[in-house]
Amino acid sequence: MDTVKILEVKQSIFASNDEQAAALRKELKEKKVFLLNLMSAPGSGKTTTLRRTIAALKDELRIGVMEADIDSDVDARAIAETGAKAIQLHTGGMCHLDAEMTRQGLAGLGEEGLDLVVLENVGNLVCPAEFDTGAVKNAMILSVPEGHDKPLKYPLMFQVCDVVLVNKIDVLPYFDFDMDKCRAYVAMRNPNAKVIPICARTGEGMEEWTRWLKEQVSQWQA
Repeated sequence: MDTVKILEVKQSIFASNDEQAAALRKELKEKKVFLLNLMSAPGSGKTTTLRRTIAALKDELRIGVMEADIDSDVDARAIAETGAKAIQLHTGGMCHLDAEMTRQGLAGLGEEGLDLVVLENVGNLVCPAEFDTGAVKNAMILSVPEGHDKPLKYPLMFQVCDVVLVNKIDVLPYFDFDMDKCRAYVAMRNPNAKVIPICARTGEGMEEWTRWLKEQVSQWQA
């Protein structure tokens, strides 16, 4: 397989990130492009979830993916294998993307003709939550092995998310993970956040997730 396109994105130091994010959202609305910011800790299953999501929606939505990492093109290669349009973004050591970096990524990807663009943000539960990327919605993945107490330890991440995917539910019997407590802790941080248990490996719960996502795209394009 050919090497995927890699783009070095740079943080802006000249303008307010919130203003840039609002301007980017306005442009995406005019183009009817839905941008989803997907966040999580490393190893939670972002790329596997994305691959399963693309497989479910590729016949209904035109999808592009921006894979953000400090280095490598491993994830972008995995996404490109699905047939979705993909680009690898290198952050130059930054642990997050901001609105200007996202804009650069969109320009490199070429969002024209796409319905849904997913930004797979850099893997950690702190920095990505602090910057508005210009996305329409924020989603995060919490995997069962990480524990149900993460909303207590990383409040901002859960406060900014519209949906929380609890991944790897197939291993629930082997971990001390309480789904009811998880839902309660998420609600403490963000009562409006939707919680969807899934297993990206087996596909369990993915129908609810892809249905929600499809509805969001449709509403944005209306």
